[in-house]
Amino acid sequence: MDVTHSLLYLDGVSVSFDGFRAINNLSLDLGRGEMRAIIGPNGAGKTTMMDIITGKTRPDSGDVLYDGGTDLTKLDEAAIAELGIGRKFQKPTVFESQTVEDNIILALKGPRSAFASMFGWRNRVPHREINRVLDVIGLAAHRHRQAADLSHGQKQWLEIGMLLAQDPKLLLVDEPVAGMTDAETETTAQLLKAIAEDHAVIVVEHDMAFVRALNCKVTCLHEGSVLAEGSIDAVSNNERVIEVYLGR
Repeated sequence: MDVTHSLLYLDGVSVSFDGFRAINNLSLDLGRGEMRAIIGPNGAGKTTMMDIITGKTRPDSGDVLYDGGTDLTKLDEAAIAELGIGRKFQKPTVFESQTVEDNIILALKGPRSAFASMFGWRNRVPHREINRVLDVIGLAAHRHRQAADLSHGQKQWLEIGMLLAQDPKLLLVDEPVAGMTDAETETTAQLLKAIAEDHAVIVVEHDMAFVRALNCKVTCLHEGSVLAEGSIDAVSNNERVIEVYLGR
């Protein structure tokens, strides 16, 4: 098996909870620098798949290989994060009492030791790195605002920026546009496409117009397995996808 061209490779992955098979012989291959949209009905296994990739859930069987063959099933969540896999949950979790800029500084990848903290490593972070992240997420003009004062959409972008500050190779983003306005949704699509120029991105989403705007390969899950995969048009026109998901 040659996984050298894959950043993430899942093969024959299964996991059950109390007799319910949440993931059932799932296989998925994500290329380096690829963006992939994951769709499917509630209970299809989307969140469990993300839990397996990030080490929150251990599969009962199957291979979960990363970046040339590292076996993620043997690592805990902290070790997986250190490898360069960042996850953004649906509800934004930012430091509300801190400024936008300070949220980015707190997230920056760097020495975590007590020694580094004592001597203020983050105070010596090059401003160009902070500026780069703020420019990408479109919040440079809001850098001195408290995160609590941001709109829902802006908080989502800030959390994506906090992930970027950790310099991950792979970002996992869960329903980023839930609760957003149409304008914020459009901006988020452009933001993720810009990020995907330098990173691999997996986006779990229900909003099909947003998925179309991402203009990437789509994987539809159903009952813990891949039901269909391909372009948004191919997946949208798949009779089984229409039957179990889009036709509802």
